[in-house]
Amino acid sequence: MSIFKDKVLMITGGTGSFGNEVLNRFLDTDIKEIRIFSRDELKQDNMRHKYQAINPKMSEKLKFYIGDVRDIDSVRNAMHGVDYIFHAAALKQVPSCEFFPIEAVKTNVLGTENVLTAAIECNVKRIVCLSTDKAAYPVNAMGTSKAMMEKVIVAKSRTVDPKKTSIMCTRYGNVMCSRGSVIPLFISQIKENKSLTLTDPKMTRFIMSLDEAVDLVLFAFEHGESGDILVQKAAATTIEVLAEAVKKIFNYKKSNKIIGIRHGEKTYETLLTNEECSKAIDMGEFYRVPADKRDLNYDNYLSVGTDRNGLTEFNSNNTNLLTIDETVNKLLTLKEIVEEKEKWENK
Repeated sequence: MSIFKDKVLMITGGTGSFGNEVLNRFLDTDIKEIRIFSRDELKQDNMRHKYQAINPKMSEKLKFYIGDVRDIDSVRNAMHGVDYIFHAAALKQVPSCEFFPIEAVKTNVLGTENVLTAAIECNVKRIVCLSTDKAAYPVNAMGTSKAMMEKVIVAKSRTVDPKKTSIMCTRYGNVMCSRGSVIPLFISQIKENKSLTLTDPKMTRFIMSLDEAVDLVLFAFEHGESGDILVQKAAATTIEVLAEAVKKIFNYKKSNKIIGIRHGEKTYETLLTNEECSKAIDMGEFYRVPADKRDLNYDNYLSVGTDRNGLTEFNSNNTNLLTIDETVNKLLTLKEIVEEKEKWENK
């Protein structure tokens, strides 16, 4: 018996890469129903037909709801009878959020508020929200909106009984081969016999697979307490090493082209800030950052502070930086890379 046996799981933004990976993991289990909530009817229709073809019997568990997290009524309409939520709906592209920051606020901040408000009203038991390393020390609109999203999550956790509704948050880095990520771009450039375009060769980024992203969400779901932010101790690589690893897989020799940093980009990313280290708990492969549950009566805290533990900031410069060969091995764990490699070799 699994923790999802006979339960209803709702995934906001469920037609994205994360939602598809959750379906691959859970559809053929004893879960009762998985609800995909999103605003793109074409992606929903494509997903419906995909899983009907793969597994007709199990696809009956899959239900689709058209709506937008910006519209709380459409969220409420989809949430009746839901036990658990994975909140993945977001604007995630750094450049587009830089040019349209209010749109990032509407989806990432106000949309999250809508999801959590409706979930509390509907007595949803557990909610895991997906955040990003760009929310730590944010310098761009996407990261800033996600940082505010995290604040909304923690604030909501203070106002609801965790025995009724628990709200957790995960924070992770770049997911390899997800929509809009750089690896599919590199592969596309190789197919077109172009130079691979690098922003800054020494720029570092955390990298993880979709499978690892789901593992983090499930860890938060099972072990997190309401208001927690959960972080995985991910490996990282430089953009140059990542590009060279992709080229090695495809035996591609053309030189790279340096194009410079894009709007709103950092040279490295942070998963655990120095300030969060004062209360973070090392859980082996993960860090747990408990919510600050103090109330607004700050007079109680003028004479007594918080003890600091021995942890320090965890960023993509001071984590395990993978070599080219290590990056190749990690990339070859991805089905998408293996399939593209076979197509390239057989062309």
